[in-house]
Amino acid sequence: MALTIDLGGIDGTMLAVVGGKAANLGELTRAGFPVPQGFCVTTAAYRTVARAGELANATPENDRRVLLETPVPQEVRDAITAGYRALGEDVPVAVRSSATAEDLPFASFAGQQDTVLNVVGEDAVVDAVRRCWASLWTDRAVSYRETNGIDHATTHLAVVVQRMVQSAVSGVMFTANPVTGKRDQIVVDASPGLGESVVSGAVNPDHFVVDGGEIVEKRLGDKRVVIRSRPGGGTERVEAGENAQPCLTDGQVHALAVLGRKVARHHGTPQDIEWAIDAEGDLHLTQARPITTLFPLPDNPDGGAHVYFCFSLAQGLERPITPMGRAAFREIARAAFEIVIGDPASKSCVEAGERIFFDVTKVMRSKVGREFVTRLLSVMEARSSEVLRVLFDDPRFAVRNSSPTPALRRLVRLARRFHVPATVVKALVNPEKAVRTAMLMEREVLDRAAALPIDQALRQCVVPVLPGLAPTALVGFAMLGLAGKVVQTRPGELQTVLRGLPNNVTTEMDLAMWDVAEEIRRDPGALEQFRAGGRPAALEAFLARWGHRAVAEIDLGLPRWSDDPAHVAGVVRNFLLLEEDQARPDAVFARGAAEAEAMIETLARRARGRGWLVRFALRRTRVLAGLREYPKYLVITLFGALRTRIAHAGAQLVEDGRLDAADDVFFLDLEEMRSTSGDLRAVVAARREVYNREMRRRRIPRVLLSDGTEPEAVSHGVPAEGDLVGTPASAGTVTGIARVVMDPVGAHLEPGEILVAPSTDPGWTPLFLTAGGLVMEMGGANSHGAVVAREYGIPAVVGVREAVTRIRTGERITVDGGTGAVITAERPVELSQSLADA
Repeated sequence: MALTIDLGGIDGTMLAVVGGKAANLGELTRAGFPVPQGFCVTTAAYRTVARAGELANATPENDRRVLLETPVPQEVRDAITAGYRALGEDVPVAVRSSATAEDLPFASFAGQQDTVLNVVGEDAVVDAVRRCWASLWTDRAVSYRETNGIDHATTHLAVVVQRMVQSAVSGVMFTANPVTGKRDQIVVDASPGLGESVVSGAVNPDHFVVDGGEIVEKRLGDKRVVIRSRPGGGTERVEAGENAQPCLTDGQVHALAVLGRKVARHHGTPQDIEWAIDAEGDLHLTQARPITTLFPLPDNPDGGAHVYFCFSLAQGLERPITPMGRAAFREIARAAFEIVIGDPASKSCVEAGERIFFDVTKVMRSKVGREFVTRLLSVMEARSSEVLRVLFDDPRFAVRNSSPTPALRRLVRLARRFHVPATVVKALVNPEKAVRTAMLMEREVLDRAAALPIDQALRQCVVPVLPGLAPTALVGFAMLGLAGKVVQTRPGELQTVLRGLPNNVTTEMDLAMWDVAEEIRRDPGALEQFRAGGRPAALEAFLARWGHRAVAEIDLGLPRWSDDPAHVAGVVRNFLLLEEDQARPDAVFARGAAEAEAMIETLARRARGRGWLVRFALRRTRVLAGLREYPKYLVITLFGALRTRIAHAGAQLVEDGRLDAADDVFFLDLEEMRSTSGDLRAVVAARREVYNREMRRRRIPRVLLSDGTEPEAVSHGVPAEGDLVGTPASAGTVTGIARVVMDPVGAHLEPGEILVAPSTDPGWTPLFLTAGGLVMEMGGANSHGAVVAREYGIPAVVGVREAVTRIRTGERITVDGGTGAVITAERPVELSQSLADA
């Protein structure tokens, strides 16, 4: 392999030889873009030096020292100096690192390895190359690779050497807006001198945003710092004082935008570009790499404006969904579209970033549709409702259908088909019998699914079943609303009626987990077995009844508790720490139920002559509202049964030599699983790589537009003064120590601590039993976490923007579940050792 290659001889296929930066620059050079002349010192040179120094990959510090101290082999030195001389005699050059794990579509490695500017002379160039090699092993570069799951042993470093552009002005350009995600906006940051001042953040630059052919934003920075080349080599930092004049003309901004769009079209993806304009006004490209932070867009065949709502996130799932999980959603969506709109082939269910989105464009253009969806979300996922309402004024999504008639006809048709009026009447007349009837559906669904192929079971045993069940629970909440109209209530009083609800399968599961802890506590032998990592009989019995549940359980591809009971064991260990009787979950639940009954009597007396109606309504609320959790429970129970069948199919594929492990089947879809020939291991490997990459994605948009815009990033509303504010979800006020938990598996919560989480599903709720309060980024007043918090009587606020980043573990906070305020202290309190270890 050559030790150096001219940039004109490099293309995008040579990543392993020249690294990401050089591969991109070579592509641009070959395409005729204005890239400064230069060459690349290939990874073969790095490996030669690494072998000469016997690089052991022991520690970053040791590897840096070896690369800096090992003499550069003569053949490598000769190749570097020959390439340098070809650029001109003692010409100033920029020497830039180009790692094989750099400027990738999913990891930019921006600033992780070194760049040395204005290098003059052969010895200085060789030394600069050596410094770049050593920078592969800086602590920051090592940490970045580990965070992105990149193997150190397979990462090598090439070095780009280019003629130095003595820039009059330079900076960075994004060919899509990196903040809002909008794909057709160009964002330019610029400052006088070398671009290092902008890239490093040393200066407050001029900021321009170009939308189409118009500069829609121009914000001038002070540009107090200028970095410039020194004669003879090196750079200097100059304090220039405040400069109120723009450093680019409008014409130069537009020229940059035109060039940026050409680069993006060439690469087929939005680009992060570094550029420079020299004293003669000539524009140069010094670097281009993919923008790695943009959320992928769903396919958009018609090219029109669309609004996508993230169903995954609304369900509390920030992580990606496995291929099998998404395949299951596709089958369920087909059934839903066939029943609701008569079109099983509807393209309204789409995927992006390994997550599920719904195209709600038609809903937004319907007066009835937009009001219904936003009102529904206001009690289920309030932040999403707020974001969608921001789009009401967007002319692209203006109302086109203002008549309620089509929606009413569809509603009446569905009500007749699923006998909703009869279900409602039965629930009002005899709510206890209605509950018993609903509970019989579990066996009916499982028996029916067992006789069907998996895809048909998903289509026939989810959506067609739920309309016959959901109205029963809705009657309970309708009665709660009726009581609120009949009698004047104070904040939190109606929420009190929802405490300690019977007929709630999630509460039943949580209390069953508490019973496991109690049985183990009473049996010394079981306690010793449990502490040794075993499964006492009580735990086995719990898993036999509830083992089909899990954290992030709406993803059919994820293990259930019966597959991996680590989470359950962790919660039981947490319960064993409870000693105070008043903190016992069963006592908390019973106390909540008693408070609810007392509140019904209080409200009935306040209603005087209409007290009978208040009692009638709220008694039915108590009996029926707990069924809110049951439809999802049925779906998850079905998923558990189907997952077992899929796992058996995976085992057969392993036996046939087509997969390496049985659980690899969850990285296939249903059609691939049923196929009878072909090696599927490469498919699984590729999908696991994408899935693992998406697991590291930090920001998931609630709502996404087809042009890439994330409306939540564009409009944040009016910030509250001081405190964090969300949606009141469970009345009461509590002050305690915050515990930020991103994943409930293995999480430890001391009794009375306030749980701060991005979102929750039933897998989280055992933590509620010891929590003093709840704060969630996601959710609305009727979201899962809010409902369970009310039942347990803990104050809760949901839909709190950036809660998990603005609240720190150990910080003392106050949660006011009546007003929606979360009041934070100025500094964290001291943590106990058990907290620090958790």
